[in-house]
Amino acid sequence: MDTTSVWRATAPQSGFGLLQGDISTDILIIGGGITGITLALLLARAGRSVVLLEAERIGNGSTGNSTGNLYETLSQGLHGIVRAWDEDVARAVVAQRRAAVDFIEGEARQSDCCEFRRCALRLYATSEQRQAEIGQEHLALAKAGADVRLEREVPAALPAPVGDVLVLNDQAQFQPQSYAVHLAGLAAQAGASVYEHSRVIELDHKGRRAATTACTVKAHEIVLATHTPKGFHMVQAEMPVHREYGIARAIGAADPGPGIFWYRGSEHFSVRTLETQARRFLVCVGQDQKTGVHNAKAALLALDAAAQQQFGAGDVVYRWSAQNYRSADRLPYIGRDVSGCFIATGFSTDGLVWRTVAARIIAEQIMGLSPDFGSICKPTRWPLKGGRTMMEEVGTMAKALAKDYLTHRQEQQLSSLAAGDSAIIEVDGVACAAWRADDGELFAVSPVCTHLGCKVHWNSVETSWDCPCHGSRFRPDGTVIEGPAVAALKRKHVNVA
Repeated sequence: MDTTSVWRATAPQSGFGLLQGDISTDILIIGGGITGITLALLLARAGRSVVLLEAERIGNGSTGNSTGNLYETLSQGLHGIVRAWDEDVARAVVAQRRAAVDFIEGEARQSDCCEFRRCALRLYATSEQRQAEIGQEHLALAKAGADVRLEREVPAALPAPVGDVLVLNDQAQFQPQSYAVHLAGLAAQAGASVYEHSRVIELDHKGRRAATTACTVKAHEIVLATHTPKGFHMVQAEMPVHREYGIARAIGAADPGPGIFWYRGSEHFSVRTLETQARRFLVCVGQDQKTGVHNAKAALLALDAAAQQQFGAGDVVYRWSAQNYRSADRLPYIGRDVSGCFIATGFSTDGLVWRTVAARIIAEQIMGLSPDFGSICKPTRWPLKGGRTMMEEVGTMAKALAKDYLTHRQEQQLSSLAAGDSAIIEVDGVACAAWRADDGELFAVSPVCTHLGCKVHWNSVETSWDCPCHGSRFRPDGTVIEGPAVAALKRKHVNVA
């Protein structure tokens, strides 16, 4: 199944070359999403020597698989910040995120392809069980200084509200992949060296050295702008990892009009419209699932069915998903961690804005400043406020290890695998994660994640081996797609007879 998002399919190409020789720099940024390219732009404008390495293409990770929505609240609710922290921190969250949206607008307005527009966000409940949350969120936003009000109706195309509808004014939408490409171009113009198809396969935190397949980069500072930091970091034990699914379908008579629409019932749904390349789409996002232990095909089918039930028949043109990492205490981890590198992670499903916040904070820290919000979000903070979440994640990893190492695998021969089939199979006493492509080619790799040794699980929609412990994902040939793993799954050369 093609899982190219509507954003990646309709954005201009970036066209940066790959790194081809050993180099040294002041700051090495690993990762070419919004965090990395925003930071590269800010540092280059400040006259610093910057090298950015992107494993594939600029923005093709979480940035290009997002909703394209920009907002100053949080998808899990600002009232959760008030409960976990206090009203002052909630006010700071809104201020930081509002400033980030303003920054994005200033850069995006320089290019028509970014399709930036201001709009309102509407949040409401579709069940009585979720109704109280709307009042709590309204109170939290109002106290934090947001331009918010309550109404009673939503556009007729949407599910009817149960109770009040929260309206948050002056939020925004844009084309995130186009913005990423645009920002990378600005960074390069400012003097940053940007390289694509330059995957880091070795990382020496202490020695400030990174290696690709062909060359090395030495730096005074390393920034891991990779959504979750590469290698071993304590914050990984604190972050549940989820995937959320999106579709873009041809819009019909059920058109909600401009805006961001969130409705909460038994599930969370995000709906918006998009007009691009003379076509109009309805973008629906939902089905948040734990990475590595869910049925990806069932999640997409459920999202398709929910959209069809609400908005009528319509051809689904694009399907995709994105990974998110949730911090233990609802705030992201931004700044220097115990490895000595700078990291930016734990954004939940609010990454487009948090990534810009993170880039601005890290840029100030690298230039010797100490922004107040950076001290709140420092990665080395003691996770007392999120102790329960941390223990749950440790339990999840322990269960995954126990289940996968104690459960017997399939009694099946490699030769019997049909095209499209996958299995964990023992060959000559050695376990293999095997998959056969449509053309008959057999791929067999080690089933042990190279991060912390959990067993990977097959994702039939995105044709990947996914780790349930910390979200590392691998292609059928073992190549790393995303997550904390640096090394690929070892390729197995087996006898198919």
